[in-house]
Amino acid sequence: MFDGKFRRSVDATTAPVGRWLVRMGFSADVLTGSGLVFACATAWAIAVGLHLWAIVLLTLTGFHDLFDGAVAKASHRASQRGSFFDSVSDRVADAIILGGVAYYLTAHHHGQLVLLPFAILTTTFMISYQRSKAESLGLVAKGGLMERAERMILLGVGLLATPIFIPVLWIMLVLTAMTAAGRFWRVWQVAARPAPSTTSTLRARQHSRRLRRGLSRASRH
Repeated sequence: MFDGKFRRSVDATTAPVGRWLVRMGFSADVLTGSGLVFACATAWAIAVGLHLWAIVLLTLTGFHDLFDGAVAKASHRASQRGSFFDSVSDRVADAIILGGVAYYLTAHHHGQLVLLPFAILTTTFMISYQRSKAESLGLVAKGGLMERAERMILLGVGLLATPIFIPVLWIMLVLTAMTAAGRFWRVWQVAARPAPSTTSTLRARQHSRRLRRGLSRASRH
Protein backbone atom coordinates (compact mmCIF):
# COMPACT_ATOMS: atom_id res chain seq x y z
CA MET A 1 0.00 0.00 0.00
CA PHE A 2 2.75 2.45 0.93
CA ASP A 3 4.76 1.49 -2.11
CA GLY A 4 1.81 1.67 -4.45
CA LYS A 5 -0.07 4.77 -3.25
CA PHE A 6 2.25 6.82 -1.07
CA ARG A 7 5.64 6.31 -2.74
CA ARG A 8 5.96 9.95 -3.85
CA SER A 9 5.09 11.26 -0.39
CA VAL A 10 7.52 8.83 1.25
CA ASP A 11 10.30 9.78 -1.19
CA ALA A 12 9.72 13.49 -0.55
CA THR A 13 9.98 12.89 3.20
CA THR A 14 13.07 10.67 3.10
CA ALA A 15 15.04 12.68 0.51
CA PRO A 16 16.38 15.32 3.00
CA VAL A 17 17.40 12.58 5.43
CA GLY A 18 19.09 10.72 2.59
CA ARG A 19 21.14 13.82 1.68
CA TRP A 20 22.16 14.27 5.32
CA LEU A 21 23.25 10.63 5.59
CA VAL A 22 25.35 11.03 2.45
CA ARG A 23 27.07 14.04 4.00
CA MET A 24 27.74 11.90 7.08
CA GLY A 25 29.55 9.39 4.87
CA PHE A 26 26.96 6.61 4.67
CA SER A 27 26.35 4.63 1.48
CA ALA A 28 23.25 2.72 0.39
CA ASP A 29 25.08 -0.62 0.51
CA VAL A 30 26.21 0.05 4.08
CA LEU A 31 22.62 0.76 5.15
CA THR A 32 21.33 -2.34 3.37
CA GLY A 33 23.98 -4.54 4.99
CA SER A 34 23.54 -3.08 8.46
CA GLY A 35 19.77 -3.43 8.09
CA LEU A 36 20.30 -7.14 7.55
CA VAL A 37 22.36 -7.26 10.76
CA PHE A 38 19.53 -5.58 12.68
CA ALA A 39 17.08 -8.08 11.16
CA CYS A 40 19.19 -10.90 12.62
CA ALA A 41 19.15 -9.17 16.00
CA THR A 42 15.36 -8.76 15.72
CA ALA A 43 14.94 -12.47 14.99
CA TRP A 44 17.06 -13.35 18.03
CA ALA A 45 15.04 -11.05 20.30
CA ILE A 46 11.77 -12.57 19.08
CA ALA A 47 13.08 -16.12 19.45
CA VAL A 48 14.13 -15.66 23.09
CA GLY A 49 10.95 -13.76 24.02
CA LEU A 50 12.41 -10.24 24.38
CA HIS A 51 9.58 -8.77 22.37
CA LEU A 52 9.85 -5.16 23.52
CA TRP A 53 13.50 -5.16 22.46
CA ALA A 54 12.40 -6.85 19.26
CA ILE A 55 10.10 -3.90 18.52
CA VAL A 56 13.01 -1.48 18.89
CA LEU A 57 15.26 -3.59 16.68
CA LEU A 58 12.48 -4.10 14.12
CA THR A 59 12.01 -0.32 13.96
CA LEU A 60 15.73 0.17 13.35
CA THR A 61 15.61 -2.50 10.64
CA GLY A 62 12.76 -0.62 9.00
CA PHE A 63 14.66 2.66 9.11
CA HIS A 64 17.62 1.12 7.32
CA ASP A 65 15.31 -0.27 4.65
CA LEU A 66 13.50 3.06 4.35
CA PHE A 67 16.56 5.22 3.85
CA ASP A 68 18.92 3.10 1.75
CA GLY A 69 17.06 4.07 -1.41
CA ALA A 70 17.09 7.74 -0.44
CA VAL A 71 20.84 7.57 0.14
CA ALA A 72 21.39 5.92 -3.24
CA LYS A 73 19.45 8.69 -4.98
CA ALA A 74 21.10 11.48 -3.00
CA SER A 75 24.59 10.14 -3.76
CA HIS A 76 23.71 9.60 -7.44
CA ARG A 77 24.96 6.03 -7.12
CA ALA A 78 21.74 4.16 -7.75
CA SER A 79 22.64 1.04 -9.72
CA GLN A 80 21.33 -2.34 -10.77
CA ARG A 81 23.81 -3.98 -8.38
CA GLY A 82 22.53 -1.95 -5.45
CA SER A 83 18.91 -2.66 -6.35
CA PHE A 84 19.67 -6.37 -6.59
CA PHE A 85 21.50 -6.35 -3.25
CA ASP A 86 18.62 -4.52 -1.57
CA SER A 87 15.97 -6.85 -2.95
CA VAL A 88 17.84 -10.01 -1.97
CA SER A 89 18.62 -8.60 1.49
CA ASP A 90 14.94 -7.84 2.06
CA ARG A 91 13.98 -11.43 1.25
CA VAL A 92 16.71 -12.80 3.53
CA ALA A 93 15.64 -10.44 6.34
CA ASP A 94 12.01 -11.58 6.00
CA ALA A 95 13.07 -15.22 6.22
CA ILE A 96 15.30 -14.63 9.24
CA ILE A 97 12.71 -12.65 11.19
CA LEU A 98 9.93 -15.18 10.56
CA GLY A 99 12.42 -17.91 11.45
CA GLY A 100 12.77 -16.21 14.82
CA VAL A 101 8.98 -16.23 15.14
CA ALA A 102 8.95 -19.96 14.32
CA TYR A 103 11.59 -20.66 16.98
CA TYR A 104 9.55 -18.75 19.58
CA LEU A 105 6.39 -20.69 18.73
CA THR A 106 8.29 -23.98 18.94
CA ALA A 107 9.56 -23.11 22.42
CA HIS A 108 6.29 -21.80 23.85
CA HIS A 109 3.46 -23.57 22.04
CA HIS A 110 2.51 -27.09 21.06
CA GLY A 111 1.13 -28.58 17.86
CA GLN A 112 1.54 -27.38 14.32
CA LEU A 113 1.42 -23.65 15.11
CA VAL A 114 5.06 -23.40 14.05
CA LEU A 115 3.84 -23.74 10.45
CA LEU A 116 2.09 -20.36 10.69
CA PRO A 117 5.18 -18.16 10.11
CA PHE A 118 6.25 -20.45 7.26
CA ALA A 119 2.84 -19.97 5.64
CA ILE A 120 3.27 -16.21 5.99
CA LEU A 121 6.76 -16.45 4.48
CA THR A 122 5.48 -18.50 1.53
CA THR A 123 2.76 -15.98 0.65
CA THR A 124 5.25 -13.15 1.19
CA PHE A 125 7.65 -14.64 -1.32
CA MET A 126 4.76 -15.17 -3.73
CA ILE A 127 3.97 -11.44 -3.60
CA SER A 128 7.58 -10.59 -4.37
CA TYR A 129 7.80 -13.15 -7.16
CA GLN A 130 4.63 -11.89 -8.81
CA ARG A 131 6.03 -8.37 -8.91
CA SER A 132 9.38 -9.51 -10.31
CA LYS A 133 7.81 -11.71 -12.98
CA ALA A 134 5.28 -9.06 -13.97
CA GLU A 135 7.97 -6.39 -14.30
CA SER A 136 10.09 -8.75 -16.43
CA LEU A 137 7.09 -8.92 -18.79
CA GLY A 138 6.74 -5.14 -18.85
CA LEU A 139 3.71 -5.07 -16.53
CA VAL A 140 3.15 -3.18 -13.28
CA ALA A 141 2.45 -5.21 -10.14
CA LYS A 142 2.59 -2.92 -7.13
CA GLY A 143 0.22 -2.13 -4.31
CA GLY A 144 -1.96 -4.27 -2.07
CA LEU A 145 -3.05 -4.40 1.54
CA MET A 146 0.01 -6.12 2.97
CA GLU A 147 3.32 -5.19 1.37
CA ARG A 148 6.61 -5.34 3.25
CA ALA A 149 6.20 -2.13 5.24
CA GLU A 150 2.71 -3.09 6.39
CA ARG A 151 3.88 -6.57 7.38
CA MET A 152 6.64 -5.15 9.57
CA ILE A 153 4.24 -2.68 11.19
CA LEU A 154 1.68 -5.40 11.92
CA LEU A 155 4.35 -7.70 13.33
CA GLY A 156 5.45 -4.87 15.61
CA VAL A 157 1.87 -4.53 16.83
CA GLY A 158 1.75 -8.24 17.59
CA LEU A 159 4.96 -8.00 19.61
CA LEU A 160 3.40 -5.44 21.94
CA ALA A 161 1.63 -8.10 24.02
CA THR A 162 1.85 -11.89 24.19
CA PRO A 163 -1.96 -12.52 24.13
CA ILE A 164 -2.35 -10.81 20.74
CA PHE A 165 0.83 -12.17 19.13
CA ILE A 166 -0.66 -15.30 17.57
CA PRO A 167 -3.97 -13.65 16.50
CA VAL A 168 -1.94 -10.92 14.76
CA LEU A 169 0.06 -13.59 12.94
CA TRP A 170 -3.18 -15.12 11.65
CA ILE A 171 -4.37 -11.68 10.54
CA MET A 172 -1.05 -11.16 8.79
CA LEU A 173 -1.42 -14.49 6.96
CA VAL A 174 -4.95 -13.69 5.80
CA LEU A 175 -4.07 -10.18 4.61
CA THR A 176 -0.87 -11.38 2.93
CA ALA A 177 -2.79 -14.11 1.10
CA MET A 178 -5.40 -11.53 0.02
CA THR A 179 -2.61 -9.29 -1.27
CA ALA A 180 -1.08 -12.15 -3.26
CA ALA A 181 -4.45 -13.11 -4.71
CA GLY A 182 -5.32 -9.51 -5.55
CA ARG A 183 -1.98 -8.88 -7.21
CA PHE A 184 -2.36 -12.07 -9.27
CA TRP A 185 -5.81 -11.02 -10.43
CA ARG A 186 -4.68 -7.53 -11.45
CA VAL A 187 -1.72 -8.84 -13.44
CA TRP A 188 -3.92 -11.56 -14.97
CA GLN A 189 -6.39 -8.93 -16.18
CA VAL A 190 -3.71 -6.66 -17.63
CA ALA A 191 -1.87 -9.54 -19.27
CA ALA A 192 -5.10 -10.64 -20.99
CA ARG A 193 -5.22 -7.42 -23.02
CA PRO A 194 -3.89 -7.72 -26.58
CA ALA A 195 -0.24 -6.77 -26.89
CA PRO A 196 0.80 -4.13 -29.42
CA SER A 197 1.10 -5.61 -32.90
CA THR A 198 4.68 -6.62 -33.67
CA THR A 199 4.02 -6.20 -37.39
CA SER A 200 2.80 -2.63 -37.06
CA THR A 201 5.75 -1.76 -34.83
CA LEU A 202 8.19 -3.22 -37.38
CA ARG A 203 6.52 -1.30 -40.21
CA ALA A 204 6.77 1.94 -38.24
CA ARG A 205 10.50 1.38 -37.69
CA GLN A 206 11.06 0.61 -41.38
CA HIS A 207 9.16 3.76 -42.36
CA SER A 208 11.26 5.83 -39.96
CA ARG A 209 14.46 4.41 -41.44
CA ARG A 210 13.33 5.23 -44.98
CA LEU A 211 12.57 8.79 -43.94
CA ARG A 212 16.02 9.20 -42.39
CA ARG A 213 17.67 7.80 -45.51
CA GLY A 214 15.67 10.17 -47.71
CA LEU A 215 16.67 13.17 -45.62
CA SER A 216 20.30 12.08 -45.72
CA ARG A 217 20.26 11.81 -49.52
CA ALA A 218 18.54 15.16 -49.88
CA SER A 219 21.15 16.84 -47.71
CA ARG A 220 23.91 15.44 -49.93
CA HIS A 221 22.34 16.95 -53.04
